[in-house]
Amino acid sequence: MTRHEHTQAAGDIPGEPGDNSATIARRTLLGAVGVATLGGLAAGALGLTGRGAAPAVEGTVAASATPTRTPTRTATAAPTLGHDHQAEAVVKAFPAKTQGAGLQELASRVVDGAREFELTCERIKWEATPGQVVEAFAYNGQVPGPIIRVTEGERVRVKVTNRLDQTTGVHWHGQRVKNAMDGVPFVTQPTIKPGETFVYEFTAKPFGSHMYHSHHNATEQVGRGMLGPLLVMPKDPAVDPRYDKDELFIFNDQLGGLTINGKGFPATFPYTAKLGQRVRFRFMNEGVQVHPAHIHGLTFEVFARDGYPLPQPFKCDTLNVAPGERWDAIVVADEPGVWAFHCHILNHAEASTGMFGMVTALIVE
Repeated sequence: MTRHEHTQAAGDIPGEPGDNSATIARRTLLGAVGVATLGGLAAGALGLTGRGAAPAVEGTVAASATPTRTPTRTATAAPTLGHDHQAEAVVKAFPAKTQGAGLQELASRVVDGAREFELTCERIKWEATPGQVVEAFAYNGQVPGPIIRVTEGERVRVKVTNRLDQTTGVHWHGQRVKNAMDGVPFVTQPTIKPGETFVYEFTAKPFGSHMYHSHHNATEQVGRGMLGPLLVMPKDPAVDPRYDKDELFIFNDQLGGLTINGKGFPATFPYTAKLGQRVRFRFMNEGVQVHPAHIHGLTFEVFARDGYPLPQPFKCDTLNVAPGERWDAIVVADEPGVWAFHCHILNHAEASTGMFGMVTALIVE
């Protein structure tokens, strides 16, 4: 299953046969903004984002070996009518087609009583936005890395093979592991050298939304893509509120600039829901800046922080997500339309030439 197809066992609403979120998104969005084309600027970009792990494309490497400070786009003058065609073309290109898709469900098998996964660290080319190919560090050829999904109390074994040209280590962010499995080189273990495999083994606890990422040369390695979600499902599903869809929303602000789930607008993937569905969003920040997640027209019902259920859930429409934090919220899709969904640090999302970076949409039909 991909991240867009997972549903909760209790109270789920199965998708219709042949339902494709990207197809729905394109049809609905074009219906909302009009179908007039804007010449070559829009025509070359309009398309569907890849659902599978398509091979990375070769191209000009747009990132240096060392991450630089996140570029910002600041308008020096008020927008004029001349900018409107650019801003409209970007919106009409959404969701723009790019090569590569992160957050694929990682296969596992049970071996000697433990659920076993395999992760491979490697350099790849990654298309963050249309035509912008950057040099990334990745787990299993994906940015963000694949979803590791386990059950609370389950014994977990992860075999990590290093095919980079530098040493590394993996930290299980949010998990209560034995010290030797914490993944911090020179503190709890030696580095994993190029060509080596290191085996991590721990019991999955606590339940909730957690992460895994490099903890060695982390500014470069995590910044360039070595990060992923670790989802520990509770033994008792009743401890979570009811939901129909389970979605990830991961901020990063180094690889390819400002991204959500490894892509920058208009290549971000839209979220979709049928009217009345309850959508669970798992917000994670693997960047170096705070990013306030803001949804238009709907409401976050926030029920957990860093995997732990809140003693008092609360409602909001803007949720600050600091580096390393995880927040869980339900959005009830009770109003149809294309609802903008973005970081509310505005120079992370929009300039005089239109939207970019940390922008997507929740499309309710």
